[in-house]
Amino acid sequence: MTELPPGKPIAEDKTTRAEPDPGTRGHPYEKLDRAMRAAMARATAGVSPHSIMATWMDWALHLSRSPGRQFELVEHAAKNTAKLSEYASKLAEGSKPTPPFETRTQDHRFSDPGWQKAPFSLWQQAFLSTQDWWQAATDSMPGIAPRDAERAQFQVRQALDLVSPSNFPWSNPEIIRRTMQTGGRNLIEGSAHFLEDFTHAVTQKHDLPPKGYELGTDLAATPGKVVYRNALFELIQYVPTTNSVQAEPILFVPAWIMKYYVLDLSPENSMVRYLVDQGFTVFMISWINPTADQADLSLEDYRLNGVMAAIDAISRFVPGQKIHINGYCLGGTLLAIAAAVMQRDGDDRLASITLMAAQVDFAEAGELLLFIDDSQVAFVEDLMWLQGCLDRPQMARTFTTIRAEDLIYARAVRRYFLGEADLPTDLTVWNNDTTRMPARMHSEYLRGLFLENRLSAGRFAVEGRVVALKDIRVPMFVVGTESDHIAPWRSVYKIRLFTDGDLTFVLTNGGHNGGILSEPGHKNRHYRKDHRAADALYISPDEWFETAEVRQGSWWPAMADWLKLHSTGEAKPPPMGGERRSANKLPDAPGSYVHQT
Repeated sequence: MTELPPGKPIAEDKTTRAEPDPGTRGHPYEKLDRAMRAAMARATAGVSPHSIMATWMDWALHLSRSPGRQFELVEHAAKNTAKLSEYASKLAEGSKPTPPFETRTQDHRFSDPGWQKAPFSLWQQAFLSTQDWWQAATDSMPGIAPRDAERAQFQVRQALDLVSPSNFPWSNPEIIRRTMQTGGRNLIEGSAHFLEDFTHAVTQKHDLPPKGYELGTDLAATPGKVVYRNALFELIQYVPTTNSVQAEPILFVPAWIMKYYVLDLSPENSMVRYLVDQGFTVFMISWINPTADQADLSLEDYRLNGVMAAIDAISRFVPGQKIHINGYCLGGTLLAIAAAVMQRDGDDRLASITLMAAQVDFAEAGELLLFIDDSQVAFVEDLMWLQGCLDRPQMARTFTTIRAEDLIYARAVRRYFLGEADLPTDLTVWNNDTTRMPARMHSEYLRGLFLENRLSAGRFAVEGRVVALKDIRVPMFVVGTESDHIAPWRSVYKIRLFTDGDLTFVLTNGGHNGGILSEPGHKNRHYRKDHRAADALYISPDEWFETAEVRQGSWWPAMADWLKLHSTGEAKPPPMGGERRSANKLPDAPGSYVHQT
């Protein structure tokens, strides 16, 4: 635990250790097996080869018994070949034919004008023709597990992305043109970038933030104090900027899969600063970055010694007031669990709940589900058993693989062949400041929530009793983002199936992070919003999308207005850390845990 500055301790450490998983007991040579599997997992970067083989075996066996589908694929190949041949012949004649195959909307690898000229246009079309055929070949068939069909499509896409003509200097017109313009300097600079990235990957050295992006100065710079600390988190209270504040404070529960300051980036796009300026008392949980020593931390530890400890602390600092609580991503899932437990146990300290890009049902959790099955989870568990945690590169690799064409290959082309350096932004600096996951907690999360979907199925127990989301009765403000590939908005929308209380749902454009960072003045922003009264009938997400009014601009003011609507009025700002604290003796925000690497 990080030491406090001289003076009184802010809080005692009350984090408890969970019992070992009983599922690992009972076999005398279990440790030998786990060590073998863990070594294999490390060699394959945590990807289960058994899961991959099972996917393709399922696909191949079902295709083998489907002669009609085989004939269809032969016809599809013949049609694609004919289209490609016709296109090639027209190119040879010197005309400008319309390309028969189009790139996906999110694929920007072929956006350079050089791809419109022969022979590059023909190579591009040949690649897209192959991609189109494999898309058809891995389409669902009667009998094949739908998840296996999706995995097969995903794995084919990964393999094809690797051999895309855009990845090679001799078949990419932009690289050829840049090489001719610079006399090859781009390749020399690209080689230096490759050596730098290779060294970083081998050493796993944590780079300091670049100039202009320092924590506490440029990022996470909203003035505040660390008013509570235990071995799991630091609690930051932000300095008020208004003469009076809403009586009810706000507590943010970020995901521990990320560092909290995505909600307090640069001053102009900090949600924390915005709410403070709107007259709210804001508290923020800043989680530890766990090491192998915290391998036994459980999901219950994060609830009890994280969320509930923070609520207890705020209740002491702002006595007699209820709390607006806001959960982001996995922090929102944990918040929903904690809120249901509080309601079950008669704890009425919450004034409202805000969930941002957070899921309570994982049946349609997007492309992350392509990484989750029993074999894959067991593989990751063995890897974490060896390491004590899921390490930072392993976490980052999962998310970048989902959008490999942009986040891996397009970046590699820019950096290694075009010689372009990565230009930092506040969001990319934060994105590179990755965290680790404790082994026990991550296993419980993957198995209990993702794989078995216990929370929405009524099989998730806390303190020996099942949690029911329908118990939640405080008003809820739920935010989804249109192009979220981590928490798809239709999955987030499912909260309406499992709760009956007063609920406002907002859908904003952007992705998992960019949609949440939608400060007033941000260009090209819009959102949809509507209100569901308590006990109202359910409507489907598609019906809701068609009927909800589109509003231009940021959704943050709508959130602030909603919070004020569910507050009791203004009051004098509470003292930092409570009446008995001397503010000048408290550590400054962003605290020490956020600097852990």
